[in-house]
Amino acid sequence: MTAVETRAARVKRHLRVRAKVTGTADRPRLCVFRSLSNIYAQVVDDSRGHTLASASTLDPEIKDSLVGKTKTAQAELVGTAVAQRALGLGIEQVAFDRGGNRYHGRIKALAEAARKEGLKF
Repeated sequence: MTAVETRAARVKRHLRVRAKVTGTADRPRLCVFRSLSNIYAQVVDDSRGHTLASASTLDPEIKDSLVGKTKTAQAELVGTAVAQRALGLGIEQVAFDRGGNRYHGRIKALAEAARKEGLKF
């Protein structure tokens, strides 16, 4: 597969997932975006169109502790941070949206760290 076909396949998977996964006020959506160098996570209430909590490798609080860590370890820190922020807002259950990415590597590390912190999905 070429790079263009790979991106198109991810977008297709993402649209398929988004047709089934929506965030509500009771159970918002934890969506993950993975680029080559960074990873981003948001807790979104789709009924209102609001982002309730977010974390990424570019956040100033997280960025300081990323030096010398692998991308998978960085994803774990982002998962922990987004879970703590969501729990601080009283959000305990979320619907996980992997963004069309396969559930392995950095996506899996982020999800497992969020679960370990106390989010349920």
